[in-house]
Amino acid sequence: MPESRVPVHTGGCQCGAVRYALFAAWIKGRPGVFRSSEAAERGFCAQCGTPLFFRYVDKDRLALSLGSLDDPSRVVPAKQYGIEGRLPFIELIADLPGSRTEDDVPADELARLKSWQHPDHPD
Repeated sequence: MPESRVPVHTGGCQCGAVRYALFAAWIKGRPGVFRSSEAAERGFCAQCGTPLFFRYVDKDRLALSLGSLDDPSRVVPAKQYGIEGRLPFIELIADLPGSRTEDDVPADELARLKSWQHPDHPD
């Protein structure tokens, strides 16, 4: 990455094989692409399957998957697209009771759940 440019956001796949920075194209690896319809294609990591983007083939821009950002909490969605395909229970999820992983997994098994995501990114 050029020293003079600091990306606003960075992201990539879960295994670290594909990385991106929002001022640049792919800075590590190349995403796999699946032509999901005549009009659109979807990018993903060919090694781990992480969804990375959606793009209309006749447009020169793409929509990144918020979940592929290193820090998705820094982005607040402003609009939902394709709501006709939204499952009916989605609106109810925030009101469901919840629990932390630590509450459901015995302490001696928690170490097995250590994330291997973004292995090239410091914790």
